[in-house]
Amino acid sequence: MQISLEGKVALVTGGSKGIGKAIAKGMADAGAKVMLSSRKLDQLEAAAQEIGGETAVFAANAGDIDSAHACVAATIEQFGGLDILVNNAATNPYYGATLGVDPGQFDKTFQVNLKGPLYWSQAAYQQAMAAKPGVIVNIASVGGMRTEFGLGVYNLTKAALIHLTRQLAHELGPNRVVGIAPGLVDTDFAAVLVENFGESLANAMPLKRLGQPEDIANLAVFLASDKASWITGDTFVIDGGAGVRGGN
Repeated sequence: MQISLEGKVALVTGGSKGIGKAIAKGMADAGAKVMLSSRKLDQLEAAAQEIGGETAVFAANAGDIDSAHACVAATIEQFGGLDILVNNAATNPYYGATLGVDPGQFDKTFQVNLKGPLYWSQAAYQQAMAAKPGVIVNIASVGGMRTEFGLGVYNLTKAALIHLTRQLAHELGPNRVVGIAPGLVDTDFAAVLVENFGESLANAMPLKRLGQPEDIANLAVFLASDKASWITGDTFVIDGGAGVRGGN
């Protein structure tokens, strides 16, 4: 099965590194024109040069509503439309007991991880997808489906994002809205977890390795393509089989 995104325009938030950069590259390799967005212009430009293809960059804070609308507008101006939005950007400023989080840390986590995807989706829908249906891909986490110490607040945002995916799929059809819930992926974002727990977690998995950004990108490209045209509302776990152990 050959997957093509020829003729499609994609916008990827958090696109300068890690999972976001891998998704942007995967979509560019499949033929899409890709706008990469994140906060730091120099990192975006380096990522775009590495990815190649028809790419452009727009520096924006994923938690800022005005930036969302401006980036979507710039994407449409640059490439003539917008068919795929990938809400990938996320933050995790707090690790610890859920009741220990301070209001600033709580608000920042929800601002980027939940309010961001909502309003980037709003911008994409209002400016492009209301007239020409497209696909929104939300990058959640397996943490949104379970409890664990230390990441309770982060996981709250991801649980809410999984429900937001269902809700927007219900409201925005025939646009498709889908989610991906990765397990532990070897990225800078997860560096502390990888360094401290990566080896033991990998050894306990049926596939005996942590995820790589390209693993998530492969699924994202499929879900964004016409090959997945009867899939909407669901969030797909991709965790190397960690969930089948029963003690996740």
